Amino acid sequence: MQKMYDVTALGELLIDFTENGISEQGNVLLEANPGGAPCNVLAMLAKLGKKTAFIGKVGQDQFGKMLRETIKCVGIDAEGLVMDQEVHTTLAFVHTHPDGDRDFSFYRNPGADMRLKKEEVAEEKIRNCRIFHFGTLSFTHEDVREATKHAITCAKEVGAWISFDPNLRELLWNNLKDARKAIEYGMKCCDILKIADNELTFMTGETDYDKGALLLKERYQIPLICVTLGKDGSRAYYKDMIVNGQPFLQKNTIETTGAGDTFTGCMLNTVLEKGLEQLTEADISEMLAFANAGASLITTKRGALRVMPEKEAIEAARRIFHNE
Repeated sequence: MQKMYDVTALGELLIDFTENGISEQGNVLLEANPGGAPCNVLAMLAKLGKKTAFIGKVGQDQFGKMLRETIKCVGIDAEGLVMDQEVHTTLAFVHTHPDGDRDFSFYRNPGADMRLKKEEVAEEKIRNCRIFHFGTLSFTHEDVREATKHAITCAKEVGAWISFDPNLRELLWNNLKDARKAIEYGMKCCDILKIADNELTFMTGETDYDKGALLLKERYQIPLICVTLGKDGSRAYYKDMIVNGQPFLQKNTIETTGAGDTFTGCMLNTVLEKGLEQLTEADISEMLAFANAGASLITTKRGALRVMPEKEAIEAARRIFHNE
């Protein structure tokens, strides 16, 4: 049966305040960039021509209204976005290091995204999707945790593939044991896992990423695992294959916010087009090259949601890197 949406995601939608120069008075200038990992993934997929829908909650405030208009503007179905009348939109302040890496400070005690309730989940957006995507920021508090588990159940009932990105933000957890439980729950549920190198080590204790990824693959029977390795590229684990994706290193990197989400959107685009059952080594190699190229391009922009790269730009970057 034809599904209305290629990917539906649930989770946080927030404002990333990113550094953008110094004022005449010598103060750091901050730019209000729409963000949130699940919606960043959808924004990349929308740029690639896929139909996407978002489920989440923002405040009935100026930032919440801006976020609703933004996701609609980039082509994401916003009917599943709920406006909270009491609690403000979640804010994140991003401190960027000279190498483009960053630290976060969150204003989320509470934040509207935490308060999405089970009965507010737009089930039709899930029952009509091919892939359901989520992360662990929607597991930090009881209301949104129950809403997320309900959404996963809905997705499984209709046979949608489940995509999971832990997106570990340690500052948002009162106890990292709870973070570990949430990631374990996600890995038990998912068909597609995108996990960063530090998260892999957090969950397995392994700094040998092959050992760590194969351990997770065997323990949770996940069909496709992709590990992002920052400046070292990425690696995929599928059936009996381990495929390396070479990095696309940028001289023009500003900051890395959204790089992992861009990678995930590009990766899911391949799964949508080629399926999850019979991927070849060439398919996976092309997937990683495309995803790494996309991730490299987003590091040249501030923010992510509004500025995802065009398919043509990603293909051009990939060709240049491979001297095609």
